[in-house]
Amino acid sequence: MMNVSLQKAGGWAGLVAGGTYIFGFGLLLAVFAPGGYFEGEAADKVQFMIDNKTLLAVWNFVIWITNSFAMVVLTVALYDRLKGGAPALAAVGSAYGLIWAGLILAAGMVSNISLAAVTGMAASDPEGAATLYLALSHVENGIGGGNELAGGFWVLVISLGAFLSNQLQKLLNILGMVIGAAGLSTLIAGASEIGGSIFGLGFIVWFIWAGVYLLRTKA
Repeated sequence: MMNVSLQKAGGWAGLVAGGTYIFGFGLLLAVFAPGGYFEGEAADKVQFMIDNKTLLAVWNFVIWITNSFAMVVLTVALYDRLKGGAPALAAVGSAYGLIWAGLILAAGMVSNISLAAVTGMAASDPEGAATLYLALSHVENGIGGGNELAGGFWVLVISLGAFLSNQLQKLLNILGMVIGAAGLSTLIAGASEIGGSIFGLGFIVWFIWAGVYLLRTKA
């Protein structure tokens, strides 16, 4: 039997996860992209980090740390809902969900260390700060954003399990499988950019939709 309190917690976690994506994309489009944070030389990015250190720290906390905590709760809640109808898919999918949450948390920790170390070194060793930025950004990207294997596999398997066991909503499950396929496509060089866009933007809708469903639907 499903845990009603866990389902409600999972619903709120879904809304929080969707909110972190909205916050992240909003700040990226409104501040970071216009400011040139994702373009130009490493030295320019280091200067941007110095000028926007507090804002970047908040951004890191929301999109990485907060999202990872929400993902753990949502993953466990969905496992609790699906384990009766699709136990194998629920277990495998949830394992990848927890792995993904761990990778998100790790990326956030690397990002925080990078922000502090690079900005701290910049005054005394600008070239070293630029080199350190490049090294740590590759580590962060490899863990949390360069490809979406763990997240894509999680939502694909969970959505398939929900679809086969008649849980959640059919259109929500179809959306989840599309997002999952888009996430897996980021492993392909030519498809990574469009796949990543579908993955990120699609998850905003999926997280909020799943969160509302868990909050409104009786266990």
